Amino acid sequence: MASLCENYKQMKLYTLVLGLFLQFVVIESQAQELSHQAGFSIVGVGDMMYGTHFPTKAGLPPFNNPWPLVQAVDSVFQTADVVFGNLEGAFLDEGEVYKSCKDTTKCYAFKTPSSYAKVLDQIGFDMVSLANNHIRDFGPPGLKNTRQLLDSMGIAYAGIIDQPYDIIVSNGKKVGLCAFAPNTGTVQIKDLENAKAIVKKLTNECDYVVVSFHGGAEGGKHQHITRQTETFYGENRGNVYEFAHTLIDAGADVVFGHGPHVPRAIEVYKGRFIAYSLGNFCTYSQFNINGPNGLSPVAQVWLDEDGRMVKGKIHPFYQQKGKGVLKDPLKRVIFKMRELTRIDFPELNDRLLFEDDGTFYMVLDQKIPMLPTFEKVQIELDTKSYSLRP
Repeated sequence: MASLCENYKQMKLYTLVLGLFLQFVVIESQAQELSHQAGFSIVGVGDMMYGTHFPTKAGLPPFNNPWPLVQAVDSVFQTADVVFGNLEGAFLDEGEVYKSCKDTTKCYAFKTPSSYAKVLDQIGFDMVSLANNHIRDFGPPGLKNTRQLLDSMGIAYAGIIDQPYDIIVSNGKKVGLCAFAPNTGTVQIKDLENAKAIVKKLTNECDYVVVSFHGGAEGGKHQHITRQTETFYGENRGNVYEFAHTLIDAGADVVFGHGPHVPRAIEVYKGRFIAYSLGNFCTYSQFNINGPNGLSPVAQVWLDEDGRMVKGKIHPFYQQKGKGVLKDPLKRVIFKMRELTRIDFPELNDRLLFEDDGTFYMVLDQKIPMLPTFEKVQIELDTKSYSLRP
């Protein structure tokens, strides 16, 4: 009988090993298939401010030229069907600051020269969010001039009261953008009913719907997703977890977050991609770019016809003071976002595969064929039959 039990244990171990091997084969096969699959590609980045001449011109890049600040990402942007970013501050040459400042020499108000706007078109931006706390730093003149410049380049924008959303066409697909923030004059992140109505309208009109939000507390102490309302400096910055899930339930396909100035976790919810914070993309002056604040993820997702994520990739970049955005050979933002995702979304740890090169995709969404479990093992010994149950 002892021999029978030993044989049974060996057979069960064999079944387990073979099953795990089959899982590995299926995952590897899926990875290879995804590497060859094409899909509609959307790139998203976080906060961008290419230089300010307020309070002095010391906040502008060398030779008054913003192109060197972003040229390192050009090859990535060129692979996308749509490129999105959050535009912090206004394009304006002359005008007084509207933001309340006790000391204008130390005021975080951003006034970027109008000539710099062309870098958005040059690098390939298709759509931007104006829903943030700096777009009205220089009041109506700054907002008006910024809108005129974006219109002249055919760059879509959204997130302000009289333009909550915009729609573009790229490679035959209609893509809708809507943007939200907790700030005055923006479409409110806390008004979920209005946000759902906007997304549902876009879902009826577009092939893909992209949602942008400027929300969550700021800085290195606030890198994790709390799944609760976040307050910073006494301001309600929204419950970004509830917000993102609610809008995907309403029909959104991609959610790009920004505002905390540091990268946060990613999530795949109902097959749709969420980046809870893409940190600082290109913020030339007056921004803290030390530690995690200097990591600049470029998130790229490929979608199927229904808007479900086929795969994604975090392209690793970082900012260096005075030099702009640079490729990061250490891939620090990949490992940072992977670790944050592992901690903040443990329920995805067995399904979201996040590789060292930044590629990520969902596995095991469908049951993998396995060997049948041994509910009963019949072993013949001499002329007797013994029935064993695990």
